[in-house]
Amino acid sequence: MAFIDEIKIYGEAGRGGNGVVRWRQEKFIPKGGPAGGDGGRGGDFYAMAVRDVHILSKYKAKKSFIAEKGEDGGNKSLHGKKGGDYILELPIGSIITNLDTEESWQLLEEGQKILLLKGGYGGFGNEHFKSSTNTTPKEWRPGEEGERGNFHIELELFADIGLVGLPNAGKSSLLNSVTNADAKVGDYAFTTLDPNLGDFYGYTIADIPGLIEGANTGKGLGVKFLRHIKRTKMIAHLVSFENLSKGTTGMMKVYKEIRKELEKYDKNLGLGNEGLSQKDEIIILTKMDVVEDEKIIDKKIADFKKISKKVFALSLFDDKSVKKLKDELIKILQKK
Repeated sequence: MAFIDEIKIYGEAGRGGNGVVRWRQEKFIPKGGPAGGDGGRGGDFYAMAVRDVHILSKYKAKKSFIAEKGEDGGNKSLHGKKGGDYILELPIGSIITNLDTEESWQLLEEGQKILLLKGGYGGFGNEHFKSSTNTTPKEWRPGEEGERGNFHIELELFADIGLVGLPNAGKSSLLNSVTNADAKVGDYAFTTLDPNLGDFYGYTIADIPGLIEGANTGKGLGVKFLRHIKRTKMIAHLVSFENLSKGTTGMMKVYKEIRKELEKYDKNLGLGNEGLSQKDEIIILTKMDVVEDEKIIDKKIADFKKISKKVFALSLFDDKSVKKLKDELIKILQKK
């Protein structure tokens, strides 16, 4: 299923029901006075947050959603029923913008419900118009139109850990190894074209598509995916031992390149202390199986520990190193 993180839709609250002209039917009184009820109010249009990041794909074909019309008034002064509300289910993390009014809302918690459009009021029946000087009114009013609008919906993922790194750093493979995800993997750049999510003992880990130099300006997969890690609690930088081929400083250079992209992104959006580069981080040195000399591995771990206390090295072919990482991740997340 293709991951969809932004859509445009048209929404419309229900029209109010019409008022009606009715008369009391009493024995020997052919016209026993006005008895036309008012129409019911139209249904409202809501957005509600659900825990399903893929739900926007349901709206790929259908882009128009309308709440129910209010019921028309009835005989014996009966008011029409209110129309059924329409509830548009959206993923937690959705930002909803009314393109007509420029109003904006955010869905931050599961079950959160936001009123986007109000249903129209029901029209008056002829009983509403009776008076001492107008005992047999034939007037009635139609129901009002419901509010309507065009909306842009953009998803910014929530995750406990966001995996970042250059293409082929091993993010998708790591996600598959420590969670129940089934992310696509391969030996070529940009295998991951969409963010992948995995459940890790109740915590969410997001595999964010590969960063390249200039991603903050739109190169590669660019800003489109950088925004998906803006709301993560912690960043995990993955740096592959394959980058040793770039020289003795290759791995550190790659790490700094990633940091530079995050810092530029923060600056471009004016995020300040809440930016990506300010989040807690861990460093995971991947694919250590490509290095035969353990002294080189130990040296690289020592180099990165000068930057962060939380540095891990692993090979997905080494169950021991994977288990150690999983145990440490649980400890770290439980402290959050």
